[in-house]
Amino acid sequence: MFVLALPSRFPLRFLIALLLGALHAASFIDDTTWPLEIAALTGLVALASQAAREVAGPRGTRRAAWGGARVGFGFGLGWFLVGVSWIYISLHTYGEMPAPIAGAAIFLFCAYLAIYPALATAAFAAFRHWRGSAARSFQAASIAWFAGAWTLSEFGRGYIFTGFPWLASGYAHVGGPLAGYAPIVGVYGVTLIAAAIAAAVAMAAARVRGARSSLVLTVVLVVGLPLAGAWLRPVRWTEPNGAPIGVRLLQGNVAQDIKFDESRFAETSEAYLAAIESRRADLIVLPETAFPVLLTDLPEEIGQRLAHDVVDRKTEIAFGIPIDEGHDRYFNSVIAIGPQKSAAAKASSDDGDPLARVRSQRYDKSHLVPFGEFIPLGFHWFVRLMKMPLGDFTRGASTQRPMSLAGLKIAFNICYEDLFGEEIIRQLPEANVLINVSNVAWFGDSMALPQHLDISRMRSIETGRPMLRATNTGMTASIDPHGHVIALLAPFTAGSLDVDVQGMTGATPFVRFGNASAFVLAWLLLAGAVSFTRRTVRPVVRSA
Repeated sequence: MFVLALPSRFPLRFLIALLLGALHAASFIDDTTWPLEIAALTGLVALASQAAREVAGPRGTRRAAWGGARVGFGFGLGWFLVGVSWIYISLHTYGEMPAPIAGAAIFLFCAYLAIYPALATAAFAAFRHWRGSAARSFQAASIAWFAGAWTLSEFGRGYIFTGFPWLASGYAHVGGPLAGYAPIVGVYGVTLIAAAIAAAVAMAAARVRGARSSLVLTVVLVVGLPLAGAWLRPVRWTEPNGAPIGVRLLQGNVAQDIKFDESRFAETSEAYLAAIESRRADLIVLPETAFPVLLTDLPEEIGQRLAHDVVDRKTEIAFGIPIDEGHDRYFNSVIAIGPQKSAAAKASSDDGDPLARVRSQRYDKSHLVPFGEFIPLGFHWFVRLMKMPLGDFTRGASTQRPMSLAGLKIAFNICYEDLFGEEIIRQLPEANVLINVSNVAWFGDSMALPQHLDISRMRSIETGRPMLRATNTGMTASIDPHGHVIALLAPFTAGSLDVDVQGMTGATPFVRFGNASAFVLAWLLLAGAVSFTRRTVRPVVRSA
């Protein structure tokens, strides 16, 4: 064992935490960088532990918590300023918000997000001081406490104020061995396991008594957990259902600055229609707001061509379009149309609606994006600083049935919704396939695109279902039930991706229990850590 020497001065320690947070953001780059996530968390645990050891006196626990909060806040700032800086593009480049205001808004938003890791490290440092001991039994309790506190802080970020779980720690492992746990405990369970490994490494790096027992525990966690995850990775939790279907995913590559330009509507619509008509498929999927007009304003000739393609080619088409139901009720929706089953209904449907000739189904987005799709109370002034052709949408029903398309049950989700695994499983296990339609052009050529792809991959792993992605500028892809990308269209190109998709049936443990398993496990770790140290370790109050 060796002593991990860390600086004691606050500004320098804060800067180190900031750099560790940036390293944590870098761990989401690709499938090979997941060890960086554990390395960054290991450094954070060491910093928080040092903050706990340096304080003394009757108010030492409070001071330890404050020291832990400072390093956690610095870590969070580095993590999010690097990881979600692409929001600036939507505010300034496309929203035309003045650069100083957009920059300040991003900083304040990242500072808010940094509060959550700060709370976790504050709780950890307070625990380390409160139960202050270097006994070997305390190391296990410290590992359990950090894993539980870190996971609950991530839960808080994912739920409070509608939630922003982007870059949740577990997503860094979507291509690594720990992803094997995702079908059981979901992305938050992967977060918990990664945090436990990081804490074990940090505890082993410090010189403690009972080195042999600590070494055994470290080996079990650091080596055993990844090995078990790798063993779980190929396990088939679901089974094929029916024959594969041919699906075409369209990517229009319509730049955000012209997407809502009325003078370019005919051009972009014609491009999509030509792609639909170029080759038949069982199902053709267009991105979010592929036709950037209200459904009631969709030109009749476009509706007629879509209906013609569906009836004559015996195909089904799903496309994103906003819907006005009147009474200030607007929905961000997906409409799916297919051949009309009843000839009598077809003959009697001449009511002026070109889509009345065909059978239609609808999905309404239920988890809306703050500021983009709804305006939080008191922030209308902020939205008025941007030039965005969006407003307050109405939330779709929280529970909607999957669509019946091409012989399969398909669960749609729109853009940001696939961050919320506990909401995706509302349509399961009935649904055989997941489909995400997105428009991430708001964020340009940035890290947002591959990050969003990894989020979809995690949903596939959790549910044991293939995920199809039809996007405006990228990443349009086909993902298998194990989270592997089996086909990908180059971003920022107009084109189509033709894939064969096998529907799946059955339920993973995550589909049955959702995030409850990881949430309960996190609380059990905290309770177990407190109970264990009360029985084996006497708290130490250091004199001033």
